Amino acid sequence: MPFSADRRRALQQLSALSASRLLPVALGGALGGATGAALATVIHALPRHALVIGNSRYASAPLGNPANDANAIAGVLRQTGFAVDLQLDSKKSAMESAIRGFASKLGKQPAVGLFYFAGHGMQLNWRNFLVPVDAVLNKADDVPQQAVDIAALLEGLTQAKNPMNIIILDACRDNPFVSEIKTTGKGLSQMDAPIGTLLAYATAPGNTASDGSGSNGLYTEHLLREMRTPQARIEDVFKRVRLNVRRASAGLQIPWESTSLEDDFYFVPPPDLKKLSQEELDQQFKEELTAWEKVQKVAAAPTGGKAGAGK
Repeated sequence: MPFSADRRRALQQLSALSASRLLPVALGGALGGATGAALATVIHALPRHALVIGNSRYASAPLGNPANDANAIAGVLRQTGFAVDLQLDSKKSAMESAIRGFASKLGKQPAVGLFYFAGHGMQLNWRNFLVPVDAVLNKADDVPQQAVDIAALLEGLTQAKNPMNIIILDACRDNPFVSEIKTTGKGLSQMDAPIGTLLAYATAPGNTASDGSGSNGLYTEHLLREMRTPQARIEDVFKRVRLNVRRASAGLQIPWESTSLEDDFYFVPPPDLKKLSQEELDQQFKEELTAWEKVQKVAAAPTGGKAGAGK
């Protein structure tokens, strides 16, 4: 369903508003306490776009499951309404091009954006990198030159001002380059989720994750199951994944998330969050835009000085 100019403007402005310190008070009052339900309806009326990358065929350190993981995740995402760009065994140029295109698409059309990566990941000087299959890492200087800095993805999503982003990194497997390169620590380092983003790791920062003994990595095996659960909020999906992975690994692997989401999201939404008609969507966006404009007036009002000054 194409976006009208009014709907696009409303979403972009509401996305900007979500970063405002005035949102919890001013917008909540403007909508009479119905903000959460209203925005959940808007979020689930948006298109869903995903970029899924699985890298298995590394020349020096091949992995068994990332390509399987990516294929399986792509399948579940398609079943839950996502348009998926699937990239397998990607070289650096292909990964960077796909990430730029993903961020550009979200900048042009607001959506629920999801990025998933399975493969080798590493940290260096507190920066996190995803390793393409063509990377040859013999020394520390090779890492920023031949691997993909996750900061580029985060910056692209921030600039796109997309209403909701989900980033899933099953990229904390044992690092085969540690003997040649002195890294800051195991796995990936901690990152804070940008506004409107959930950032999920296969294991806690500084730890490593299992590639799994079956056809999927341990983390993705449980994620696939929980994503299919009807009416499960995204936070509950990842809570159950964490519980099951911790139990299956006897506490050796504990998934972790950083989130700044403000709206409820369901891979399989409840029946009441139905797809809206064009007329219903336009009315919903007009109501949200009106509320946003009220908050803008509050934000623009002068502070300080004597009450009633200027009358």
